[in-house]
Amino acid sequence: MLEGLLAGLSTAFSVTNILIVIAGCLVGTFIGMLPGLGPMSIIAIMIPIAITIGDPSTALILLAGVYYGAVFGGSTSSILINAPGVASTVATSFDGYPLARKGQAGKALTVAAIASFAGGTIGAILLMIFAPALASVALLFHSAEYFALMVVGLSAIAAFAGTGQVCKALLMTFLGLIMATVGEGVLFNAPRFTMGVMDLQSGFGFITLAMAMFALPEAIYLVLDPNRSKTGDGDSGEITNLRITRDEAKRIAPVIGRQSLQGFFIGVLPGAGATIASFLGYAVERNIASKEEQEQFGKGSVKGVAAPESANNAAATGSFVPLLTLGIPGSGTTAILLGALIALNVSPGPRLMIDEPEIFWAVIISMYLGNLVLLVLNLPLIPYIAKVLSVPRNYLIPFILFFTLMGAYIGQNNATELLLLVGFGVCATLLRFADYPLAPLLIGFILGPLLENNFSRAMQLYDGMAFVWERPMTLALLTLALILIVLPSYRRRRARLRAAGVADGD
Repeated sequence: MLEGLLAGLSTAFSVTNILIVIAGCLVGTFIGMLPGLGPMSIIAIMIPIAITIGDPSTALILLAGVYYGAVFGGSTSSILINAPGVASTVATSFDGYPLARKGQAGKALTVAAIASFAGGTIGAILLMIFAPALASVALLFHSAEYFALMVVGLSAIAAFAGTGQVCKALLMTFLGLIMATVGEGVLFNAPRFTMGVMDLQSGFGFITLAMAMFALPEAIYLVLDPNRSKTGDGDSGEITNLRITRDEAKRIAPVIGRQSLQGFFIGVLPGAGATIASFLGYAVERNIASKEEQEQFGKGSVKGVAAPESANNAAATGSFVPLLTLGIPGSGTTAILLGALIALNVSPGPRLMIDEPEIFWAVIISMYLGNLVLLVLNLPLIPYIAKVLSVPRNYLIPFILFFTLMGAYIGQNNATELLLLVGFGVCATLLRFADYPLAPLLIGFILGPLLENNFSRAMQLYDGMAFVWERPMTLALLTLALILIVLPSYRRRRARLRAAGVADGD
């Protein structure tokens, strides 16, 4: 291990590879800021460039830099214009955008940058120390465990339901699960619920749905309520409050630590990924927060920004564990990276660390350097990036609409997506007027296919529901999901009883 680490250090800290890391981080950050252009798109485009480079270490360092650069920068559009074009930054918009609307966009971007840096760095440290051991743990997860993990993810809806909104949140989750069944399933070749429309053969696009749920209603709200476009107290729109206070730093520090660890271990599991990590991170922190802090979630809580950002960046780093040590892609992005490795004549798997240690360790060490580069690049730019919100409303609305339409079209390269975007956007606006939470719908849509596919496989393998009690890990995860669902209701009921007792005492 020591010899491999030294070989990786010499490779990663060559002048060429340092410049490659900087270039990859720059490209990834810029692409991550644009709604609709996620890491999958840019990595696929850059594979020919990586192959042209020839050196597998340098090529993989470039692609990895683009990947975590895009995850790092993906929070910007979520915070500034409520347009989360990447699935893993949807949860960031829940509190990041309300902070921006209060004139604290700079603070939200600062918290996101620090949490992303910490999550990515902690993930890189854990990757270096535990990669071989965690690879064997990941192999213990079968379809039954993945089904249970998706149920845990769905239990996060309890965190997104305000007072008296639990039934509404459940209804929206079921709607998201229903929408996820449109198109061909993995286990079925026949199209489902497409109504004869060929363009729905592959189902609804995530980018289209995310834009319709968040960005398009926001543009409509800006038209209907001119005062909504003003920052802070509605004065000159000057962006202030770029720094976080000492008290805020103390509050987010344990959140970043917890969610970096949780996010990394979720990222290690093939098929889980940064999206589930970010939603679970947000849900866990909201559930364990005090009553006063819980009321701030969804209205501009710094914890609500720090939790998903540290979790998704740690998960992005953790996803390299199954990729490098098992040759198993944990997400669409790492599947593209796997294809690039094979094209470069590198065989990822248990022998990679032994046969080609300079590649394995150079990639991990470059992650340290990459996260530092991202922090140095992003922090000085925050005051300028935040000034997007000082753009006059008559320019800001077309800006949001342009990126919304562009993101939806590029996501599927299909004009039908634009019609779906407008239809879903109008429906989402009406649902917001009726005070229905939209986040549970998106959670159900994202987790629906994974839930269905793993449940079907588990049922086939065990000839029924026996996998629930025959596999202890599955039972433990389902129990955890039940606790996450029941705990918020129990805490609210206890608070009501305590309040009633105080009132009787008076």
